[in-house]
Amino acid sequence: MNKRSIKKANNAKKKDLEKFAQKLQEQIMEQIKQRYTQTVIDFWQNPKNFRKIDSPDGYASVKGSCGDTMEMFLKMKDKKIFECTFNTDGCGTTLACGSAATELAKNKSFTQALASVGTDSILKKLGGLPEEDVHCAQLAAETLRRALADQLYQKQNPWKKQYRKA
Repeated sequence: MNKRSIKKANNAKKKDLEKFAQKLQEQIMEQIKQRYTQTVIDFWQNPKNFRKIDSPDGYASVKGSCGDTMEMFLKMKDKKIFECTFNTDGCGTTLACGSAATELAKNKSFTQALASVGTDSILKKLGGLPEEDVHCAQLAAETLRRALADQLYQKQNPWKKQYRKA
C-alpha cells in the first residue's frame, strides 16, 4: 500500500467512526428524552446560575447521599435574594436541580425562599424526576436552606465573614 491509499483508508475509518459516534449520541439522547422532561434536559445542558460568587452573604456546601457535592452562594440586596448561584461536581440531574433551586430563590425574601423553595417546588419546576433521582432535588433544597441559615448567621456576626473560606 502506498501512502495515498493508507491516508484514504484512514479517512474512511475516521468517517465511519464519526458516524458511529453520532448515531450512538442520538440513541443516548432518545433514551434521556424518555426519562426526563425537556426542562431537565435544558437545565442539564445549559445550567442557570452555575458559578461561584466572591464574598457571598450566604454560603453552604453539602454532600448528598449519592456522593455529589453542591455549593450555593447568596447575595442579598434590599432584604431580597439578589443573586443565587451554585456549583456542583454532580451529574446532569444535580445540575438541573441546582439550576431550578437558584431560579426559584431569586428575588425572594429570606422568609419566602425558606418557605417556598423545597424538594417539591424544585420537582414541580422541573416537571418531575424519576424516583431514583429525587435525592438530587433534596440535595439542592438542603443546600439552599443551609446557605440561607449561613446568611442569617453572617448577618448577626458580620465580622466573621472575612474569615470564611468561601
